[in-house]
Amino acid sequence: MRLGRIASPDGVAFVSIEGDLADPAAMIAREIAEHPFGTPNFTGRSWPLPDVRLLAPILASKVVCIGKNYTDHIAEMTELTGPAAPDPIIFLKPNTAIVGPNVPIRLPANASPVHFEGELAAVVGRPCKDVTAAEAADSILGYTIGNDVSARDQQKADGQWTRAKGHDTFCPVGPWIVTDVDPADLEIRTEVNGEVKQHSRTSLMIHDVGAIVEWISAVMTLLPGDLILTGTPAGVGPIEDGDTVAITIEGIGTLSNPVVRKGKS
Repeated sequence: MRLGRIASPDGVAFVSIEGDLADPAAMIAREIAEHPFGTPNFTGRSWPLPDVRLLAPILASKVVCIGKNYTDHIAEMTELTGPAAPDPIIFLKPNTAIVGPNVPIRLPANASPVHFEGELAAVVGRPCKDVTAAEAADSILGYTIGNDVSARDQQKADGQWTRAKGHDTFCPVGPWIVTDVDPADLEIRTEVNGEVKQHSRTSLMIHDVGAIVEWISAVMTLLPGDLILTGTPAGVGPIEDGDTVAITIEGIGTLSNPVVRKGKS
């Protein structure tokens, strides 16, 4: 099932998005009553997908991100972030960084370079604390696409990552959540203005989703809707005013966002 969140003429709603990705004009958004967790209850209302606007598919209380989870990305970023670590490296993005498909990534006037980072994102489906890797799959609602946008100069200047990765619009997510995809070995590809910049597979992650959920839930309680960004492969690079970033993950779809430079205040 594809679970999404839309703005329609009747307001904002969670929906099931049905139809063939090869024919988006024929896809339908069926309204879900209340929330998408558990077995969805449908209201009976629906809209053609072209008649509604896709929003970020979930309202997260927090975004937990994994750093240094692909060996090739560690190699390209060693000067800034240091060598590989034996355990997952976690950091947080504020939920105010989340935006949906087609919403502009706004580059701060005082930040350069700003990089894209295409990532598989897991969506937590139920409260979990001290979950083992073997139990992790039962705690996940599904998977979507995330972009861990990062201001590299601020990351280097601060010596930690909160400001550099926490700006408003620095966490595009979408276009929807897929509940029946296996995250173990999915193709991930990032394009900027149609040029491929990242091309990898999730099977190359150092820590898989089960290990990640176990590690995070030993530290903090994960709540329904929380997002876990699982790390990015090599190929990250700068984005500029006027660019478009498109991240495609096999079995999920494509998350696309334009880029604009904020005016100086």
